[in-house]
Amino acid sequence: MTTVPMDIVNDLFLRLPAKSLVRFRALSKPCYHLINSPDFISSHLHRVLQTNDHLMILLRGALHLYTVDLDSLDTVSDVEHPMKHGGPTEVFGSCNGLIGLSNSPTDLAIFNPSTRQIHRLPPSPVDLPEGSSTRGYVFYGLGYDSVNDDYKVVRMVQFKRDPDDELGCSFPYEVKVFSFKMNSWKRIESVLPSIQLLFFFYYHLLYRRGYGVLAGNSLHWVLPRRPGLIAFNIIVRFDLALEVFDIVRFPEAIANGDVDIQMDIGVLDGCLCLMCNYDQKYVDVWMMKEYNVRGSWSKVFTVQKPKSVKMFAFMRPLVYSKARDKVLLEINNTKLVWFDLESRKLSTLRIKDCPSSYSAELVVSSLVLGCKGDLDNIKHRKEQRDKEAREAKMMQNSKKRDDFLSKGFKLVL
Repeated sequence: MTTVPMDIVNDLFLRLPAKSLVRFRALSKPCYHLINSPDFISSHLHRVLQTNDHLMILLRGALHLYTVDLDSLDTVSDVEHPMKHGGPTEVFGSCNGLIGLSNSPTDLAIFNPSTRQIHRLPPSPVDLPEGSSTRGYVFYGLGYDSVNDDYKVVRMVQFKRDPDDELGCSFPYEVKVFSFKMNSWKRIESVLPSIQLLFFFYYHLLYRRGYGVLAGNSLHWVLPRRPGLIAFNIIVRFDLALEVFDIVRFPEAIANGDVDIQMDIGVLDGCLCLMCNYDQKYVDVWMMKEYNVRGSWSKVFTVQKPKSVKMFAFMRPLVYSKARDKVLLEINNTKLVWFDLESRKLSTLRIKDCPSSYSAELVVSSLVLGCKGDLDNIKHRKEQRDKEAREAKMMQNSKKRDDFLSKGFKLVL
């Protein structure tokens, strides 16, 4: 039998999705060691990020998570993960093939849906500040710190001094950062006075705005204006390397414009995006093409309210098509549509056997977090599954035979 050189195997494997590579580890010891090596995992991730191959859409239904390949929408897979319990598990971001999962502020995990590898974060208590009576809102973010080669989770908790005071001020807060490298939490003690002031006044983030948006080695949140108190929106960012907060400035064209604009943020092509919703009639999408350079903001397209929706409250871009002539949009956390950049027309992305209502997250196929189990265990588990399948088939045949004999005896009696 001819042996294929490992450099050719390496090149072929780099082109495959992570789910296939997990299975191919059982081909041989050289294949196992190649696929599990840090260099291969890094090269595979670099390639999928450059080519946009093997992109998946993570669908969040009422109680379940599903994945479907963007290039093949016929097969929807249920995502089984150890975080499942009686209620829904929140997803608070996607980064390099990993997603953040949350059942509560003290029950968090980083999960790879391609390899089914999970890393549960050690519980970190939420410390109620002196004088605070209840915990308010909890905001999360998942990101990759490229400076320190570390995956980090940010948890921001805001508290209320009076649970009945919805329009009050001075909301204490707590910020903690989890480092995957250190496998530990760190409290952020020093925050700029200007940022502290924002935290005191801004406490209400709409659904999805509580999840940090990753761009430029920073996580971002929109702090929406509060009618009667604060007349403008703010984008706050958390630098993952320096672990400090700062403010991102809006495009000059809208900085002093209509205060009734509803704003949200997203990421497209790795660039921070700003969505400006004008009375739910249309949405302007701005892109910061050079990170943290105010002059690089550019309005890239405008989307009119689709006739098929009653409300146009939320919209964000997810990804360009391979030909870069369309953009995949998520609308109202319930549907996906392709937006044609030339004709400005919208076409619904139809996914077979998916929930009728869902929100979506884009996930790349990667081996980050590694693959579970050594080669002997993989083969042992495969043999065990085959054995269980044979035994189940034998039990089924035995049951059919018993049912047949039972019916026969009844006929005789």
